[in-house]
This record gives sequence, structure tokens and C-alpha cells, in this order.
Amino acid sequence: MSPNINPATDDDRYQRIWEVVADIPASCVINYGEVARLAGLPGRARLVGRALARAPARLNLPWHRVVSARGEISFKPDSARHRHQRELLEAEGIEFDGNIIDLERYAPSSVLDRMLWGP
Repeated sequence: MSPNINPATDDDRYQRIWEVVADIPASCVINYGEVARLAGLPGRARLVGRALARAPARLNLPWHRVVSARGEISFKPDSARHRHQRELLEAEGIEFDGNIIDLERYAPSSVLDRMLWGP
């Protein structure tokens, strides 16, 4: 292989991102940047958005559990996609303060702590 060829193709990167998203537990959210970091792609938050947009439906990814670094749904607030994502999150017990989700409260580690030790 030529040293100028990048062995990490989009398919490889997307697969790593999809695996991280697939592992986000119900009632949890993480932001795009954290998904990228966990996939070994720090600083590639926008790539996460592209990977989710291109994910095959057969993967049935819990894409709705990925939100912005501010804890907001990234779709425009008055859009059908925004409403759909919010409905999915609320159905899992995630609460909003206006349009904001408390990322610390709904981080996978925090949810596990509450399950083990209580509120």
C-alpha cells in the first residue's frame, strides 16, 4: 500500500461510528463530538452526522440519542424531524428544559450510577 493512501476509508469510519451509536443505552444521550471520540475520531463531530445520515435502515441505530454539544436536537425546532427525535427521547424518559437536555444527567455513566446507587 502506498504511504499516501489513507487506510481509514469513510466506510471504516462510518462503521466505527455506527458501533458507538448502537451501544448508547436507552434513556441516555451523548453528543456528536463524544461519539467521534469514542469511535477513535476525535474532532470529527460533523463526520458523525454524515455517518448517521448514511446509516442503512437495517442497522436500526438509536440515532435519536445523539445530540449537539449544547444538549440540543440538531434539527430545526419547528421541523418534523426535530419533533420526531424529541418524541423518541421523551418516550425513553429524557426530560427537556425548554429545548435543552442535561447531558451530564443523561450520560450513560450517570444513568448507570443512578441505577446502582439511586438518585
